[in-house]
Amino acid sequence: MSEYISAPHCFLKDGIFYFQRRVPAELRRHYTSSKISYSLRTRSARVASARAARAASQLDEYWYHLRSQDADLPGKHMLRLGVSGTARQAFEDGSVNIDCMSLSEAVVTYLRLKGCDKGITFHRAAERACGYVIDTCGDKPLTSYRKADANAFRDALIARGMAGSSITRVFGTVRSIINFAANEEGIELTNPFGKVYYDRSAGVSDRRPIPAEAIRTVQAECYRLDDEMRWLVALVADTGMRLAEAAGLLCEDIMQDADGNFTARITPHPWRRLKTASSTREVPLVGSARWAAERLLDAQDGTGFAFPRYNKTGTTNANAASAGLNKWLKPYVPDGATLHSFRHSMRDRLRAVECPADIVDQIGGWQTEGLGHGYGTGYPVAVLRKWMQSATVSVA
Repeated sequence: MSEYISAPHCFLKDGIFYFQRRVPAELRRHYTSSKISYSLRTRSARVASARAARAASQLDEYWYHLRSQDADLPGKHMLRLGVSGTARQAFEDGSVNIDCMSLSEAVVTYLRLKGCDKGITFHRAAERACGYVIDTCGDKPLTSYRKADANAFRDALIARGMAGSSITRVFGTVRSIINFAANEEGIELTNPFGKVYYDRSAGVSDRRPIPAEAIRTVQAECYRLDDEMRWLVALVADTGMRLAEAAGLLCEDIMQDADGNFTARITPHPWRRLKTASSTREVPLVGSARWAAERLLDAQDGTGFAFPRYNKTGTTNANAASAGLNKWLKPYVPDGATLHSFRHSMRDRLRAVECPADIVDQIGGWQTEGLGHGYGTGYPVAVLRKWMQSATVSVA
């Protein structure tokens, strides 16, 4: 009996401690039972007490979120999924009541069918965008939204200080979710979130390319400091890769041919997805990018992550890379320029040597318009290398 008293939320059965906690009455609709009970897999009261206390703390935190989710509070969209109990049940059993499908249920349908192989960014974008609608207009059946709701939603996004480009992305996500869910469940409606007017250029600043002289200065500093952070800058500077593409590389993704040329294979990984299908490609490494490849392969013994400092968890931390590297880069480039500006510069550099547009697209992983461009496997790496060498501004 003394052991039982010393381990709160526990009971003994055949010498094994079990955790038990009653579900609060107002939250029971979220559960299939009125109490939670399971084995703690220990005969020690001390171990059981620690495990039970941790479980009770986790439950208290989760129940707080469930209560907050049910309340009509600003910021509901920031909660995971942000859907009602009805929608959560629809998510679990795969069924949705067509006659009363709400926007939150539409989000569940959309993510269940289209989000199964997508990353967390895709899910968060859908939940956040529709969460904004729910905060502004309420969680209504899809057929109940009117043009006035869409206009009020637009005004709310503008009041948040969103730029025109951000508003466009949010509206696009909401339209896609409503159209997809309505089509999937056979609901006929005119989407009121289409053709909503707002200034798409408001708050949008052009990303300026980095001039050749500034690129040379940055590369010279990379050679001088010669560390992992600068290798990443040097790699991006002479390839125009997206920062996440470069930061998520494996050493095995960097290949060397019989002539000593280096090429980076950009391919999806579980820790780093690619932005578009056309982003999968092979990029020749010339100039500072070749120098960076040689340095990092030597440092990492040719195996594992090319940039381990940005891959310490299950996801490439491109945000940390961006924050740190942009801060370092700022004194060497024009105002407003960032690491992503190297991507703009690469396009201009290739234009300057009269590189054909479809080769530019293949190097940068941009989508090339036109039916014919979907045929074949593209230009050989040797052709890409020739044009990139023509456009190099390396100092070494």
